[in-house]
Amino acid sequence: MVLATFVTPDYGTIFWMVIIFGIALFFLGKFAWKPIIKALKDREKSIAEALSSSEKAKEEMAKLKAGNEKIMTEARQEKENILNEAKKIKEQIVGEAREEAQKEGQKIIESARQQINTEKQAAISDIKKGINELSIEIAEKIIRKELKDNEDQKALINKILKEVKIK
Repeated sequence: MVLATFVTPDYGTIFWMVIIFGIALFFLGKFAWKPIIKALKDREKSIAEALSSSEKAKEEMAKLKAGNEKIMTEARQEKENILNEAKKIKEQIVGEAREEAQKEGQKIIESARQQINTEKQAAISDIKKGINELSIEIAEKIIRKELKDNEDQKALINKILKEVKIK
C-alpha cells in the first residue's frame, strides 16, 4: 500500500510567509493600492460626470427640438401669412387692372361714339350740301326756262335765299 504523505509546512516557513505577506501588503497598500483606488475613484467620477453631461445634453437636445418645433410652426404660419397676403395683393392688382380696363374700354367706346357722331354729322352735312347743290341746279334749270332775263333771275334767287333757312 501506498502511504500518502502529506506535506505539512514548517512553523518557520509559515512565520516568514506571514511576514513577507504583511510586507507585501504594506508596500502594495502604500504604493500601489492608493494610486489604483484613486485612479478608480477618478474614473468613477469622470464616468459620473460623463453621464451627467450626457443627461444635460439629452435635456438640451429635447429643449432644442421643442424650440425647433416652435420655430418650424412659426415659419409655417409666416409662410401661410405671406401666401395669403400675396393672394390678396394679386386679387387687388387684378381687380384694379380689370377696373382700369373697363374704364379704358368705356373711353374707347365713348371716343368711337363721338367719332361716329362727328362722321354722321359730316355725312349729313355733305348730303345736305349735295341736296342743296342739286336743288339749286334743278331750280336753276327750271328758272332758266321760265326766266330768260338775268334781272328776273337775280330777283327770284334773292327772294328764295331770304325765305330758305339752312339747318
